[in-house]
Amino acid sequence: MKFFKKKSKDEELDQYFTDKKFRNKKGKIKRTQAVSFKIFIFSVLTGFFILTGYLFYLSQTLPSLEELENPKLEEATKIYSDNGELIDKFFLQNRTQVTIDNVSEDMINTLIAVEDRKFYDHWGVDVPRIVQAFIKNILRGDLTREGASTITQQLARNLYKDIGTETSLNRKLREAMTAVQIERTYTKKEILAYYLNTVYFGNGAYGIEAAAKTYFNKSAKDLDLIESAALVSILRNPSFYDPVDKPENNAKRRAVVLFVMFETGHISKETYELTSKDPLKLSLNIETQSKSTVAPEFSEHVRQQLQKMAQTYGFDLYRDGLKVYTTLDTRFQKHADDAVIEQLKGFQKQFNGYWNWKNNSDILNDNVRRYIVFSEAYKKAKTEAERNAIYERMKNDKNVIDSVKKLTTTIQIGLVCINPKTGEIKAMVGANPLTRTKYGLNHVTQIKRQPGSTFKSFVYALALQNGYSPGYMISNDPVNVNVGGKTWSPKGGGTGGKISMRTAMEKSINVVAVRTAMELAPIDKVIELSHNMGIKSELPNYLSLALGAGEVTPLEITNAFGVFANEGIWVEPIAIKRIEDRNGNVIAEFIPETKEVLNEGVAYMMSDMMEGVIEQGTATSVRRYFHRPAAGKTGTTQNYTDAWFIGYTPQFVTGVWVGFDDARIKFGGSYGQGGYAAAPIWGRFMKYVYNDKEFDFPVEYFYMPEDLEEVGICSISGLMDNGSCPSTRELVLKRNLPRKCNVPHYLFSDSTSVSETSPPGTIGY
Repeated sequence: MKFFKKKSKDEELDQYFTDKKFRNKKGKIKRTQAVSFKIFIFSVLTGFFILTGYLFYLSQTLPSLEELENPKLEEATKIYSDNGELIDKFFLQNRTQVTIDNVSEDMINTLIAVEDRKFYDHWGVDVPRIVQAFIKNILRGDLTREGASTITQQLARNLYKDIGTETSLNRKLREAMTAVQIERTYTKKEILAYYLNTVYFGNGAYGIEAAAKTYFNKSAKDLDLIESAALVSILRNPSFYDPVDKPENNAKRRAVVLFVMFETGHISKETYELTSKDPLKLSLNIETQSKSTVAPEFSEHVRQQLQKMAQTYGFDLYRDGLKVYTTLDTRFQKHADDAVIEQLKGFQKQFNGYWNWKNNSDILNDNVRRYIVFSEAYKKAKTEAERNAIYERMKNDKNVIDSVKKLTTTIQIGLVCINPKTGEIKAMVGANPLTRTKYGLNHVTQIKRQPGSTFKSFVYALALQNGYSPGYMISNDPVNVNVGGKTWSPKGGGTGGKISMRTAMEKSINVVAVRTAMELAPIDKVIELSHNMGIKSELPNYLSLALGAGEVTPLEITNAFGVFANEGIWVEPIAIKRIEDRNGNVIAEFIPETKEVLNEGVAYMMSDMMEGVIEQGTATSVRRYFHRPAAGKTGTTQNYTDAWFIGYTPQFVTGVWVGFDDARIKFGGSYGQGGYAAAPIWGRFMKYVYNDKEFDFPVEYFYMPEDLEEVGICSISGLMDNGSCPSTRELVLKRNLPRKCNVPHYLFSDSTSVSETSPPGTIGY
């Protein structure tokens, strides 16, 4: 092994003068180093000038901070009815800037802990956090997953829309540069105040004051820990963590936020454990809307749809001064409210006389407990012992108990009227008009209940579609079905003999409906037809579905009945016709989707069968008020929990649901049947609409296709005869001239036909 001794400077100098090769080598190294150094300096200077120019360019694209003190003028969005009346406005009432002193300490601490822990230490950009996030994103293989924006950067993005929201270097640099400028101009307190006044909390709430009013009906300075955690949770994704539409998502995120508060030392472990599982009590008071009560549930339905469209069409619902033209007719709406109020005046008293709380203490206790748990006093308690004491005190408070009793037993209403040819919603009553609260539960679009016997219509429609006639005879013998090892026997009917589908429809006989599903209209195909006709809810594939065992919203089943009125054509229900900007330029126009889902002959026969329901069936109460051609079906769920009537004329289809928010509350008597509780509301409403002197609706009959003028029925099979049946053909349908409504419209082959004076039969559920 050789060892090389390093030469001294004197030795190198001697060699340099005596060794030419050594001298050339040294010179070459020095020249190379010199060139490399020049290239390096040039590259640095070039990069510096490019970066400087790039940053200068970006700085020129940033808006002036003067815009902070001079925001663009905001204009309310105006909502118009189809008959030209202004029915509502959407705007920001709480846009005035609040100082940080008017925001609760819980809200400030929660915001900083979750969004920007080093807020008081950085100068607008948290460089270590950015590096950390960048490394995490590389490891995850997603460079956009974690952004590491500070509160100041978020404020910059909120204030200056030109910065954009796309994931790009340009946007990040603009955001960072603006954040630094903001930090140089304003104090940390001012930055927090500006941020809290501009950030979006969902449901049209821009700013902390609007959010506090919107969700909790209180000022920002009064927000408690749980409410603050809920609002900060929304910031992550206002749609996904919406506490109104997606309370479970908000609750999960809220628990994470509270854990961060514990982790950062803002709350104790005991407080975290106490509050992380607490329910959130909402007290909705959408301050972004006017005090109009023309059609509050419809207005909110429109607002929700517009809010979902905002990003797609690029408008700000509360600032841009839009003009929204809807389908609602205020004259229809007034008649609907009047019809409901007239029915409820005596109906609520009748129910109150029946209901006995002594026999339903479990329901009362459950609702009292829920009322207490959502109360302010209970939520503000610091320990479990305090909460137990509050609970014990309030559960015996007579005022609390009386309030709960009244709220729980208030009869609720869901009524919606649709033009089946255009899909336009003409009226919507989504709550009891006598006790409704603004932005309470919409019982047209937000509840799902069993539709009872109204669902039989889809079973019989499929049977007709499969070629059977309304006069087809079906056994009324008792039915016993093995379900999971147990025997299920539907009530209603089962008296023996044979009954036609027409009579079974009119009298709502359960056994015949079940046999129809077993023999003529398989349940899986009934589900398929129902979905094609407008039922969006998932339906159970059980035989009991023939009696309405699934759950639907009043809007979707009313829309589905419109197919019968519209000659087999389904039309998507719509509430908005056109959106314009403040200058009258059209932003969007809406044309409903349509499709043929039933043969027009089947649609006609269904209408003719359901005319019988009104003429001599379970909905004869309609004829006390309304005397034009009309068809419909009643529905009454088990133990008289829900009452339904879905009825229609050739011009309008209207659905009525009557029930309670707590499905355990039941009418408990025949007065709670669909024919008595819901059908009279429909009859009154139609009477008021058609008698309105501002309208001139002609008398129309359900359209009968020409190929049904003379249709035969095979006496052997009972099926529609195409001319090949060897047996004697009986005339099933024949064309008649227009006649009075109390005369049977068309003649069917039916050996068990009933007279016009026959009393109503068994009402199924």
